[in-house]
Amino acid sequence: MFLRDYLKLELSEEKTLITHASTQAARFLGYELVTLQADDKHDHNGRRCINASVALRLPLDVLQKKCALYMQRGQPASRPELMQDDDFTTINQYQQEYRGLVQYYVLASNVHWLWKLHWIMRGSLLKTLAAKHKSSMKAMLQKYRNTVETEHGRRTCLEVRIERKDRKPLIARFGGILLRRQKRAILVDKDPIHFTTERNELVKRLLADKCELCGSTENCEVHHIRKLADLKKQGQREKPTWVKVMAARRRKTLIVCRHCHEAIHAGKPTRQPQRNESLESRGARKRASPVRGETVEKPTRCATSC
Repeated sequence: MFLRDYLKLELSEEKTLITHASTQAARFLGYELVTLQADDKHDHNGRRCINASVALRLPLDVLQKKCALYMQRGQPASRPELMQDDDFTTINQYQQEYRGLVQYYVLASNVHWLWKLHWIMRGSLLKTLAAKHKSSMKAMLQKYRNTVETEHGRRTCLEVRIERKDRKPLIARFGGILLRRQKRAILVDKDPIHFTTERNELVKRLLADKCELCGSTENCEVHHIRKLADLKKQGQREKPTWVKVMAARRRKTLIVCRHCHEAIHAGKPTRQPQRNESLESRGARKRASPVRGETVEKPTRCATSC
């Protein structure tokens, strides 16, 4: 009556629920809102302390739906769409999907339920790696199992480490996340993305250590964008080179050197691709008349699609 008479609001019957929170939970933004009831919980004065307190919970059907993505016939199953990727990319993809769910439901009082999802995803990951290498889950577990030091103590996880000369190694890790409620956590409402990659993977581009705009090999970094739709902004006069490259390759990441990265964020033009030979020598080679019976080598094109 207050919402209708004073605020002049109309409530949707499908999205509105008036119920007793101790008997039925209310759903809001993926969480269940309930009231706690436990007569055996007492404070230091011996009084019951949590009765009628409002709590957030992870819904059971949400957990079952997420687990079903990695299962077949009630057991963890492999994911054939990830077998063409290398082990670094596969483990990193599983970790991103798992970490996104844990970070979103970290406010729930029963966030420890996600341990079941961790066990199922771990089995699915091992089966995917075993199917790719035509090996067993036990062999993959012995190969990638590692213990890491975290702020909450030692944790067991699956880890792939790629060493690089004079630089920090590339590390992909699955697990090592504490399933403990955090009352003051800041949530980022972003669903994990299930994707498949092509032959040109991110780890290969990182190991190449070469700017994809100018070809420089000094201080290479990764430029990220939020989504590909941001590249198609209305009202832009002329799209910069880096926008054309990312749009043509349909990637949200671009390996660039420090100079090009600063130019992108400053809105300035990036450096031109480095060529192996001068324009004069290329033009002279093109104008040279071929000897009879001899083939002329065509000029090579720049490796970067600008």
